[in-house]
Amino acid sequence: MTDFSILDLAPITAGSDAGQALHNTLDLARRADERGFTRYWLAEHHNMPGIASAATAVVIGQVAAATARIRVGAGGIMLPNHAPLIVAEQFGTLDALFPGRIDLGLGRAPGTDPATARALRRSAESDPNQFPRDVVELQGYLADPAPDQAIRAIPGAGSHVPVWILGSSLFGARLAAHLGLPYAFASHFAPGQLHDAIAIYRREFRPSPDLDKPWVMAGYNVYVADTDTDAQTLASSMEQAFISLRRGRPEPIHPPIPHYREQLDRAERAIVEQTMACSAIGAPDTVEREMRRFLEVTQVDELILTTTTFDHDARCRSLELTAQVCDRLSST
Repeated sequence: MTDFSILDLAPITAGSDAGQALHNTLDLARRADERGFTRYWLAEHHNMPGIASAATAVVIGQVAAATARIRVGAGGIMLPNHAPLIVAEQFGTLDALFPGRIDLGLGRAPGTDPATARALRRSAESDPNQFPRDVVELQGYLADPAPDQAIRAIPGAGSHVPVWILGSSLFGARLAAHLGLPYAFASHFAPGQLHDAIAIYRREFRPSPDLDKPWVMAGYNVYVADTDTDAQTLASSMEQAFISLRRGRPEPIHPPIPHYREQLDRAERAIVEQTMACSAIGAPDTVEREMRRFLEVTQVDELILTTTTFDHDARCRSLELTAQVCDRLSST
């Protein structure tokens, strides 16, 4: 049976601010908790006018405090921006406060533009081999400490916070398989290599003390409204954000525009269609049909669903309708 989870980018809308975005996140998380979703993840992005979750560990703590049951985590922490020990201490602290409810997804992208990455890291240099080494180092800080271990994460040591590898290419699939860790593919915005990555991960997976068999999560956009047309209009706010990002001018989330794709030129329409290829947009029956088809083709163990809208009430309504669809999918 497939698990269903939520990915939240804490969207900042035009005319609003980060404070309202984060209060909306807490409200949506409570609703997701009540409706039985498995996880509620937040993502690290920097210098993005439309995303309020830059201080990801801080937001995770607030979401965990506002909810009772749902697992809360990072989808993900961009590990090249941080020392592994700092991440271990942050998530060890979260686990100490909310035992058994914290997840740590790790990515190797900067989550921002090159200039901001330099401001974060104080260096533009990047070693492709450093990410695997950093993941292993971080795992060591979260494991039971050795008697002679000189450096320990306090809190963190012995917490065994579950570590996930995130990715949108074959690199992450191979690393997750090699380390025997669960794997989350960012198909909600980079679907191109999804099927190849899943195949490689499953074929090359090595059981580990953390996981005895492969576990694949896929990102998936979901916009549900009373009619297909209403849902397509709802999704246009995210589509505008993708186009703004591709133009090199990221912006807050703008109000929806009916028939937005039809107003784009051929090249930009192709960008939207390719970026959002892993999506279900429509009335509940339409969304159920599209989600069922995706699950049958991919056989993923978990879908992490994301819905970025201008209007928070519309987002909450979409979440409720999505939960009803997930209930039906789980019962068949």
